[in-house]
Amino acid sequence: MSEGRSNAGTTSAPTVLRMILGRRLQERRQDAGVSLEDAARALRVTSLTIRRLEKAEVALKPLYVEKLLETYGADRQERDEFVAFAERANEPGWWHTYRDVLPTWFSAYVSLETGARTVRTYEPHYVTGLLQTHPYARAVLGGGFPNADDEDLARRVNLRLRRQALLEKSDAPTLWVVLEEAVLHRVVGGPEVMRAQIERIIEVSELEHVSVDVVPFTAGAHVGACAPFTYFRFEEPELPDIVYTEMLSGAVYLDQRSDVVAHLEAHNRMSLLTSNAQSRALLNRMRKEYS
Repeated sequence: MSEGRSNAGTTSAPTVLRMILGRRLQERRQDAGVSLEDAARALRVTSLTIRRLEKAEVALKPLYVEKLLETYGADRQERDEFVAFAERANEPGWWHTYRDVLPTWFSAYVSLETGARTVRTYEPHYVTGLLQTHPYARAVLGGGFPNADDEDLARRVNLRLRRQALLEKSDAPTLWVVLEEAVLHRVVGGPEVMRAQIERIIEVSELEHVSVDVVPFTAGAHVGACAPFTYFRFEEPELPDIVYTEMLSGAVYLDQRSDVVAHLEAHNRMSLLTSNAQSRALLNRMRKEYS
């Protein structure tokens, strides 16, 4: 990530493993007392290249990793371990096969989602992707990509549904979703699609690691009434908490502590505007309205 804010449309999309490796290389360099300039001379590159390697903005070549570790005084075993990690970090994720329909700025999101231990998301417009049914996803993506042909649209839908396998894993992350009531009133795909979608939300919310809060219209103005965002937390100590927020033609990834805390506090405050019982009652009422 860049220092605080990264427009993912302007950099290559880092994977979680690449981010971990970059930060470990940075820590190893600093522990060895090697400057960016000295590290750059060892590879015959600029200090900017070293900084980009450490920030996972470019791929980490195993030969570069080995040379850097040698410069930092690492023994053979440590160098071999880092090189093996670099080879793993450079392996494409499962989502790579969807690169024809997956924007670079969103491939980073899928990697973060796959590697996170906690995912907290706020959605004011649509049901979050991890909870969407096939018909609902097709209607949403069809509206978002009006010029897509049937094959292209089918692949986009399939990608979205494959992401949902994350919730079925034995080590699935904790998912906490906050939706605006407006999401349930926005008729996507017709009443039948909406009824099935609400039933899906109710079903998934019964999983131990999933929580769904619906902020009612009666909550009025509140701190989170803005753009959708997703917060990621990881087990690995090298990775900071990261917030993703999307725009029409790209996305921003935030890792500055002040930005992350502001979004986390907003998510906490919004969850206090309702309760599990109120959210469930609202979902059931809306399901009946679509019957």
